[in-house]
Amino acid sequence: MPSIAMKDVTVDYATGKNTYRALASVSLTVPQGTVCAVIGPSGCGKSTMLKAAAGLLTPTSGMVSVDGAPVSPAQQSIGYLQQNYGLLPWRTVAENIRLACRIKGRSIDEAAYVALCRQLGLSDLLGRYPRELSGGQQQRVSLARVFLLRPDILLMDEPFSALDAITREEMQEVFRALWQASQVTTILVTHYVEEALYLGQQIVLMAPQPGHIAEIIANPLAGQTAARGTAAFQQQALALRQKIRAMRQMPGEVAAHA
Repeated sequence: MPSIAMKDVTVDYATGKNTYRALASVSLTVPQGTVCAVIGPSGCGKSTMLKAAAGLLTPTSGMVSVDGAPVSPAQQSIGYLQQNYGLLPWRTVAENIRLACRIKGRSIDEAAYVALCRQLGLSDLLGRYPRELSGGQQQRVSLARVFLLRPDILLMDEPFSALDAITREEMQEVFRALWQASQVTTILVTHYVEEALYLGQQIVLMAPQPGHIAEIIANPLAGQTAARGTAAFQQQALALRQKIRAMRQMPGEVAAHA
């Protein structure tokens, strides 16, 4: 699986006559076959960074590369999971699962399709429409769609945030099982500290005004289900929360220029 690299990525947005700096000189390497969890206070540019990594917006300066080549949705297969699941309401579950492969012009591995549907508990729901599913079921459909695509990289923008706490933990386990089978290089944006600690081998802590990387943390607790209730896990969660809380209280100036 390819690696993801961002080098001095800066993103400015036009706001009337001024320019708002959303990201400032972000540099990050996500090694191949790992999950990088990105966390930080609201307004620190997490989603902007993810869009730049996906090639959905062009940085003002700097570069994003996938395995050394400039990121290009046309040339690379990029899986992108959104908060709202991104399902088409007029298409059935089966059609939604197959959609990404069809858009990319990829043949569908029918055996993999059947196995994914079975693994995700969707086999009996294939004829339904998104409105007939629970939030957790809709998220399973979006996961089936992206993993059927076999993407080069996977980008996830708070994909489990709309779910209740119990369903969210279940979906973390579902994702973890799918990821272990594929080892796809992943960036996961989240605002849940425990989610970052459980899923990310690498944790990126972002700070606001303008958005930048404050710290990159190696996380040996990732994927250790038994560790979630331990004192070590809770201590790490507390330390991360304190860092995020301190950032919210820091005075700062929004970078804006005429």
